[in-house]
Amino acid sequence: MNSRDAVLGRIRAALVDVPPDETPDDVPVPRTYLRTHTAPGEDLVALFTERVTDYRAAVHRTDEAGLPAAIAATLTSRGVDHLALPSGFPVELPPPGPWTWHREPLDLSDLDALDGTITLAAAGIAVTGTVVLDTGPGQGRRALTLVPDYHLCVVYAEQIASDVPDALARLDPTRPLTFVSGPSATSDIELDRVEGVHGPRTLDVIVVAPTHPEKP
Repeated sequence: MNSRDAVLGRIRAALVDVPPDETPDDVPVPRTYLRTHTAPGEDLVALFTERVTDYRAAVHRTDEAGLPAAIAATLTSRGVDHLALPSGFPVELPPPGPWTWHREPLDLSDLDALDGTITLAAAGIAVTGTVVLDTGPGQGRRALTLVPDYHLCVVYAEQIASDVPDALARLDPTRPLTFVSGPSATSDIELDRVEGVHGPRTLDVIVVAPTHPEKP
């Protein structure tokens, strides 16, 4: 018996008493574990900003009215000119200026020749400093954020969840989820850090607060 047969045999043995018509939704799963590491009332935007910065990404904060200007200032500071613009990205947000926006369809050679891409996000996670993408409107397919060397991501404050369980409850598990914690980086056995191997070398995140936040 090989390892594959041994593993499958154990799975079959564990499932022998499961009725054939039972589905996972029929069996409640206890969720008694700690669901967040944040304190009640903690400023999630501030925590998210701190944790994203820890990953060597740059975070910029603005409100909805100042978002186009914030995008322009960020792109200017990076010196990027040619950027992918995913379908569904709000038409009023790309600022006028020297930038050339490239829309789909784009093949891999097209993406590799671009300076970067700009996207929205599906969610943010404060405790882990993570941005979550699910290929929804304004986010594009995975290649748009993995091939170019630069990624500018717009995250709205209300999208920031306190911790991973809270974020997962907001997401559709059937969608292709990508969790981004800082720029792409890896280290070899000598702990020499190399950036840009598995994705963009540089990540900027703009956090957008409501122009007129609701009063508690």
